Amino acid sequence: MPNPGAPWNEVATGLWMGGHYWTDALGDGHPVVVGTEFGPVISLFSRPGHGPSPGVEHLVAEIPDGPLTAAQLHSVQQLAGAAARAVRAGRTVLVRCNAGYNRSGLVVAQALVELGWETTTAIKDIRKKRSPSALNNPLFADYLATGLTVARLLVDLETLT
Repeated sequence: MPNPGAPWNEVATGLWMGGHYWTDALGDGHPVVVGTEFGPVISLFSRPGHGPSPGVEHLVAEIPDGPLTAAQLHSVQQLAGAAARAVRAGRTVLVRCNAGYNRSGLVVAQALVELGWETTTAIKDIRKKRSPSALNNPLFADYLATGLTVARLLVDLETLT
């Protein structure tokens, strides 16, 4: 999967999606370091030296870009809720993961749903505004289509069998 062509992109007013690396028009890769541009910053993947600056609210819940546990899905719901509340309050939020495609896309899509968007519209706009590669993990798209609360219950049932 190629690195995105921007450090971060605004998906909806005040709601940004990004990663830890990006590639410029010449094909050169660059690290993304967040300073004070956003608050809060929500990280599903983190690396030392990539910010945000001290004093910036930073919510971290590292999750894999693969099947999620019920607890991880619950974390996604909590972070999406925090993002939606911050956007409603007029704050500028960055949700990021490694490339800024899947994990951040899952949280951003759920935040958009909580802001009143239809799931399919949220996914479509994320792919349009961040990258066509965003939310390429079909499992994450399935979680969103099912609804995270139901997906969490189903995943929890699977662990009981």
